[in-house]
Amino acid sequence: MSNSSYGRLWADAQGALQDLLQDEMPLSLPRPQKDRFQVFQTLATFYLRYLQIFRGLEAVYDQIVHPQKRRVVRHVLEGVMGRLVELKNEMVELEYSEFHYFDDMLQDLKMTPEDLEVPIPRYFVRERMKALKEREKILAQILAKKGNIEHEPVAAHSMTVERAVRLLQVSERARQGRLRARFMKEIRDEERKIQRRVINSTMDHHLSATLIQKTWRGYWQRKRTKKERLEEMIFLGMIDPQLPTPSFAQQRAKHVESNRHQMQEQHEAEYQQALVTIKESVRLIDGPDIKETLQDQIRQWFLECRDATGKFPDFPSSEDGGSASIFEQKTPEEVAAELAAKQQEKEKKKKSKGRKDKNAAKDKKKDKKGKGGNAGAMEEEEGWKMSPSNFLPTVVEGAEIYKEVWQARDDGQNFHQHFDPELVREEKRTEVEVEVRIQVDELMRQELKNLKLVIDRDKGKKKKKGKKANKKKKKKAKKSGKKKKKKEKDFTADRTIESLYEELVLEGILIQPMTVKLCDYLGEYSYLGTSLRQADIEPMPSLSDVRQLIALYGVLPLGSQFVHERGPLIRSVLLAGPSGVGKKMLLHALCTETGANLFNLSPASLTGKYPGRSGLQYLLHMVMKVARQLQPSVIWIGDAEKTFYKKVPKPEKELEPKRLKKDLAKVVKSIKVEDRVLLVGTSRRPFDADLKALCKVYKKIILIPRPDYASRLNLWKELLRVRGVQLSPSLDLSSLAKVTDGYTQGHILQAVQSVLTSQRLSRQTKKALTALEFIPPLARHDPIYKEEEEAFKIWYSRTPMGKKRARAGKAYQEAAELKKGKKKHGKGIKTATEMKRKKKKK
Repeated sequence: MSNSSYGRLWADAQGALQDLLQDEMPLSLPRPQKDRFQVFQTLATFYLRYLQIFRGLEAVYDQIVHPQKRRVVRHVLEGVMGRLVELKNEMVELEYSEFHYFDDMLQDLKMTPEDLEVPIPRYFVRERMKALKEREKILAQILAKKGNIEHEPVAAHSMTVERAVRLLQVSERARQGRLRARFMKEIRDEERKIQRRVINSTMDHHLSATLIQKTWRGYWQRKRTKKERLEEMIFLGMIDPQLPTPSFAQQRAKHVESNRHQMQEQHEAEYQQALVTIKESVRLIDGPDIKETLQDQIRQWFLECRDATGKFPDFPSSEDGGSASIFEQKTPEEVAAELAAKQQEKEKKKKSKGRKDKNAAKDKKKDKKGKGGNAGAMEEEEGWKMSPSNFLPTVVEGAEIYKEVWQARDDGQNFHQHFDPELVREEKRTEVEVEVRIQVDELMRQELKNLKLVIDRDKGKKKKKGKKANKKKKKKAKKSGKKKKKKEKDFTADRTIESLYEELVLEGILIQPMTVKLCDYLGEYSYLGTSLRQADIEPMPSLSDVRQLIALYGVLPLGSQFVHERGPLIRSVLLAGPSGVGKKMLLHALCTETGANLFNLSPASLTGKYPGRSGLQYLLHMVMKVARQLQPSVIWIGDAEKTFYKKVPKPEKELEPKRLKKDLAKVVKSIKVEDRVLLVGTSRRPFDADLKALCKVYKKIILIPRPDYASRLNLWKELLRVRGVQLSPSLDLSSLAKVTDGYTQGHILQAVQSVLTSQRLSRQTKKALTALEFIPPLARHDPIYKEEEEAFKIWYSRTPMGKKRARAGKAYQEAAELKKGKKKHGKGIKTATEMKRKKKKK
């Protein structure tokens, strides 16, 4: 795509954003809504529209090369990301569920299920690529110091005599069979040679040509028929088309994208250099004129204030804005009145402190009296209202900048999209003006002081000045007298971050995450979620929903400091689900997409390390210090249920799995808004843990289900395609997906790896792959039975979120029954009165 194409894409995204802002921020305040379904529809519509805008802006920011435009796009993009997280939080608080379904709204908004995927901004990693590569290099050097990576010793399995004899028999019989087959093959080859000699001696050239023609034509026709049948099946959608290798156009597009990234770096370097040179030129050329103009304006203000009030004014302090506050479209009289009002307010503050307690008691009495009269007004205000947003002002500001600066700007002459020097000059002129104004303010304060000394020498101003100085000293004393929070004791004050990093790597606490992207976690969208909920059936979440939650709760806040500081604070997440559903894969994908460090504090990883209470505190302090310094960071606790065991099993008592139980809540609480640190726990048996203690640490719980039919079918296709399998009609993937109901992604992956060896892949042209070949390896694994799935559902219903949803559902049913009862009761009264009237008539 060209620069103009991305310009149009930006314009479309900004236009859609402008329409959305008009709907989200109407001129008149909307009334509180009582219909829960209508509220959810409103929130979901906003969410989906922001998602479309987010996708467009992310594509623009990734490819646009104009440095000044990129800053505006980044400003809006971060605001939209934060607003998405806010809307998701609103829907969770409304529905008391982490999972939401929009299948009934996709058609209205002309969207597909693929449009629901939360895009991962590519700049999270790309703009930190140098730092990440340097970190990988340091990690490799530390591991090289440690020596070769320690492999787990393979335990030697004991073997019985019967088993050994059986293996020898199988091997010997196989050897004899191979020899027998080779001998029979030689005999058959000799027979064929003799038969060919006989045929060649009796067959003429005409008959030979006819046989060759017959054989060739039959082969050619069969091949043609097979091709036509395959094309027809692909056209009907009964067979998936063979995915071709990347075409020349696709390769060219990727090459253009990489070139644009390089161009972005070049233009950014030019822009940064221009910021320095243009500012210096503005300071040298325009600085003296700005200084002279400001001095003349301030002197004129001195004279106008003296003529209006009879005395020279007080010069505003730097805290009040200095001379900048003078010329905000105000007359000298207004400025003098403002300064006098500020002084009166300071004097009144002291007097008003003593009256606060009396007024508070009076207010309480008034409130008690007014409660009865305001009850009706309070009832009218009941209902749902949108919570105030921390990101809408940012989005509006970015939209205004685009509208004022870039919407009508014609940069057709700027073919290579270099920076605009005029905009830089305007920006730097304001900066220079601020710097010069600070210098001028100091000069003019001294000049005003001299004027007052000359004119008001006999009016005793010195005493007042002494009082003012005393007031300032008192203020400073008050500020210094404030209580300071106790700082956390630094156990490693004498050590550098590099040494702490090295120690954590050597101890196996800081590990290298696997390179896995979130899109590699395959899973289809649930198309019946809304229908099932309308039928009062709680559907199991789909893998696509899980992927979206990881993006919203983990990737976006960790990747963007702006979103993390202003959005809902998420300190911890628990990934719960059966073994093999991809919990660790999601963890590594979270680290890959954000470039985060991965700290392993699993019970198995801490065995025998940093013993005792003091050792554990030292370890946690070291981990949090490095995690904050090298953020974003992810702290992983595998088998999270073991930390909160109700009763530790005897075989695990030596491992001390509950070491972290007391300190983990403190660690989570210590994560502040400015810390891009996330605690992630993974658990395959969460029902073994103390639920109250577990939920106290992990505020967000994501239940990961086994894959449904659509997800399994997609998984089979992708796993076979990646390994270069030629999909043929003999390989019935639909039946394979149906048969593997209950098996997890891990089971399917192991089956594929065991069947698709290099030898089997080399023979697939001669012998096509069939679905039956995958059944024996799958049979070695136990699937997830309904009892285990029900155990996870029951456990999740006992979590705080599950209890809230159950209470909300019960209240909703009671309200519906109450409405029905009122209607029936009303009808019964009506019929009774009619009966009385009939009796009177008789």
